[in-house]
Amino acid sequence: MNSGTGSATGSGSGSPGRRRFIGALVGAAGAGALSSVSACASSDSAGPQRPDRVRRDPATSAAHRPRREGQLFLGTYTSQEGGGSGIGLATYDDVTGRVTGTGTLTGVPDPSYLALHPSGRTLYAVNERNKGGVTAIALSSSGKHDVLGTRDTGGAGPCHLSVHPGGRWLLSANYNSGSVAVHPIGASGALGERTDLVTHSAPPPGPGQEGPHAHQIITAPDGRHILAVDLGNDTVYTYRLDEKAGTLRRVSHATFRPGAGPRHLTFHPSGRFAYVAAELDNTVVVCAYDPATGRLTPGSPQPTGTGEGTSYPAQIVVTREGRFAFLANRGHNSITRYAIERAGARLRLLDTVPVEGDFPRQLAFSPSRRLLFTANQKSGSVSVFKVDARSGTLRLAGTPFASPVAVCALPL
Repeated sequence: MNSGTGSATGSGSGSPGRRRFIGALVGAAGAGALSSVSACASSDSAGPQRPDRVRRDPATSAAHRPRREGQLFLGTYTSQEGGGSGIGLATYDDVTGRVTGTGTLTGVPDPSYLALHPSGRTLYAVNERNKGGVTAIALSSSGKHDVLGTRDTGGAGPCHLSVHPGGRWLLSANYNSGSVAVHPIGASGALGERTDLVTHSAPPPGPGQEGPHAHQIITAPDGRHILAVDLGNDTVYTYRLDEKAGTLRRVSHATFRPGAGPRHLTFHPSGRFAYVAAELDNTVVVCAYDPATGRLTPGSPQPTGTGEGTSYPAQIVVTREGRFAFLANRGHNSITRYAIERAGARLRLLDTVPVEGDFPRQLAFSPSRRLLFTANQKSGSVSVFKVDARSGTLRLAGTPFASPVAVCALPL
């Protein structure tokens, strides 16, 4: 296993997966972005009180004030011209949305997607290269983070990873190879040798696809099932993870219409519905989910509000209360807003909001859910929006933050 420490200089090298160049295929065909556009405090009304008996408002007491500053980690491509030299480091103000750069963690090649261990002590990054890898980084409050090492994913172009809720297994998706991998996580957060590798061999690839392209792998809210989204096969696969052996057993799969190109999914807080962003046919699909069996049942494709053609929708996220969903549209340079109705069973299109950047690749909420970050790949920037939890409106928080080939933003 390779190891080293991060520094503020240096850059990676190697051949990146072909998926990052989809922006060049879109070119000028993407439509221009369309225009669109809480704090809660309690008070006592019981009348005068003795000074030594005054009850402090929990919303304004020091122990309950909103945390102002958070950490922000930024993924990029180190082997692409104009890309970064490692994982970007920054802080952000959770009230104003202002982002301040603090340096770069080098020694991590092509870290295009990032995930945090449930303990909060270890960060994981894919190494999106022809010989794919996953890297573990020990986080330090001093900012001197240590690269613990890299393990082979057994495939090419890994583009997504997630940590199983138990914290003992890392799951990753190899886009170019159409496979998913499992690695054990040690007590230090370091990764062990791969325990499983599963290739999506059936059903056959969709129109225009030469093979499977695994794009995402996550654990369902029930904690018992693993879902892998495959763009090439127009399929979402459901697995059971053997938590002792670290192996995957396929239990179900859901096939989408040919050429849909499912890319990312997210669950409603109820755990009964999932929303799938279909990259190639410019739609979103509401799916019923059965926690007992892990079976996903797709509904009818729904529009993204971006007009004719495809805007290459990328990622969809849902507010904590499950009232609104937001979808990143790369070709349209916008975020589509949906109201979630019927306890999660329906998405109602509201409007689209410009991201003030080019090619929004990924979305992420701050832990408080007050802010929404968009990583804008082609403009090399990160936009930050203030989120109104009651109305679902988004308001841009200042000028987007410059970050080379920004493809992932992870606010902590």
